[in-house]
Amino acid sequence: MSSTESPSYYNNLEKMSVMELLTNINKEDRTVPLAIAKVLPSIETLIDKIVEKMQAGGRLFYTGAGTSGRLGIVDASECPPTYGVPQGLVIGIMAGGDQAIRKSVEFAEDDMKQGWKDLEQYHISSKDVVIGIAASGRTPYVIGAVQQARASGLVTGCITCNSNSKLAEAAEFPVEVVVGPEFVTGSTRMKSGTAQKLVLNMISTTVMIKLGKVRGNKMVDMQLTNEKLVDRGTKMIMQELDIGYEKANKLLKIHGSVRNAVDTEKRKG
Repeated sequence: MSSTESPSYYNNLEKMSVMELLTNINKEDRTVPLAIAKVLPSIETLIDKIVEKMQAGGRLFYTGAGTSGRLGIVDASECPPTYGVPQGLVIGIMAGGDQAIRKSVEFAEDDMKQGWKDLEQYHISSKDVVIGIAASGRTPYVIGAVQQARASGLVTGCITCNSNSKLAEAAEFPVEVVVGPEFVTGSTRMKSGTAQKLVLNMISTTVMIKLGKVRGNKMVDMQLTNEKLVDRGTKMIMQELDIGYEKANKLLKIHGSVRNAVDTEKRKG
């Protein structure tokens, strides 16, 4: 039996108090970063390959089903506003299409060929990287996509929460974060989902830093899509140029980004 489907370490959950439930869930959640720490070298190797491909003009694709697919879509959708990269540089695809983001599409994940068909719609090529995301490591939609991507000469990786899975076997650069049984048996949206989200955070953040989208510790290319972000950008410019809020805000609006505002003003001397 796979570890993600193994019986919970806890039983009679319905008899626990709310505080007992919260305490035990929290206890299990704390094990997730420790499991990730064990596979940091695998994550590093995958990231190195992603950076290499993206620096050469490639894209990053996430493919998954259910919770795993949704997590990939969330991570991909945050890259343009956070780092100012174009839409379509990081792309999340899931079994069942966009409608599956909100509502489960029955049996969509069971089609071995559909994952690659969905990727082909993006004119995918050997410049690109495909990462399959599946807690179980046995989702046909994801395995098929990764197998065909690798056979087509693409760099392939995966994020799974079982060891020795078919998905890990299919991927060239697997990441296996074994978090053990879920608090509610088989509910992989819990620890497994948390592990996948944390690894995705690591991948996209590190890749963007290595692509030059962060300066110091700041998102200097973020899109100014709301007042909160305009205020954040203004304060970045204030700090960098040692000027007042009003002037910094004016510069931000003129130049359109923190990077452009700071670089232009520094060139002026």
